[in-house]
Amino acid sequence: MPIYHALAVACLLIVFSTSCSNQSATKPTTEDSNAAGETVVSSETSADQVLRHAVFFKFKDTSSPEDVQTVVDAFAALPTKIDAIKDFEWGTNNSPEGKDDGFTHCFFITFADEKGREEYLPHAEHMNFVDTLLPHLDKVFVLDYWGNPSEPAEQELRHAVFFKFKDDAAPEDVAKAEQAFAALPEKIDAIKAFEWGTNNSPEGHDEGFTHCFFITFDSEEGRDEYLPHPDHLAFVEVLIPVLDKARVLDYWAQK
Repeated sequence: MPIYHALAVACLLIVFSTSCSNQSATKPTTEDSNAAGETVVSSETSADQVLRHAVFFKFKDTSSPEDVQTVVDAFAALPTKIDAIKDFEWGTNNSPEGKDDGFTHCFFITFADEKGREEYLPHAEHMNFVDTLLPHLDKVFVLDYWGNPSEPAEQELRHAVFFKFKDDAAPEDVAKAEQAFAALPEKIDAIKAFEWGTNNSPEGHDEGFTHCFFITFDSEEGRDEYLPHPDHLAFVEVLIPVLDKARVLDYWAQK
């Protein structure tokens, strides 16, 4: 089955090399912390928003650490080969929550706009990377969303959270969960940056997940403060009735 899965991934990418999606992604409200550590909230679409491309890999058990590192190195080399990549970071999962579904490697690419993504997906260098990846790939998870650019901190622990909501969840109840999550940066000091959006990836590797939330901490202590925080737990109570599944991966951002 892994072979057929890999072939399916390849086919999806090749399809994209010939016809990129024309779908127009909505730019949702996002929040960030500025240099002073204050939360900045934008309720309107901002012209300087960027397109995030979050990619996660689960590698085959038969792939050696050297094989995996070859893939990582090949992916990390793409920013020097593809001008459309405006920022790139990666890391290995260290979430203590056990909601990673076996995914271990996290890659986070930023494009200026949809045109950048359309240039990247069928780019020859990207396709060369895919050829390196496929022999070792068990599973891939991809979601894209609009975010706000922010100044990098000295060290950044990313907390990537993805939600798949119940089919019978009312839109207003989903909106309540969105708003409750987006309110947390004002309540929990450990959150140093926060942004969220709805998936607009054209690749079809989202597994039904629709919502992406990225939190940044400056230390593991910050995460340790956040997870049991009463305001976080109060948000979870709002979320649970409408949640089908959550996926969570954390990583230290490496360039």
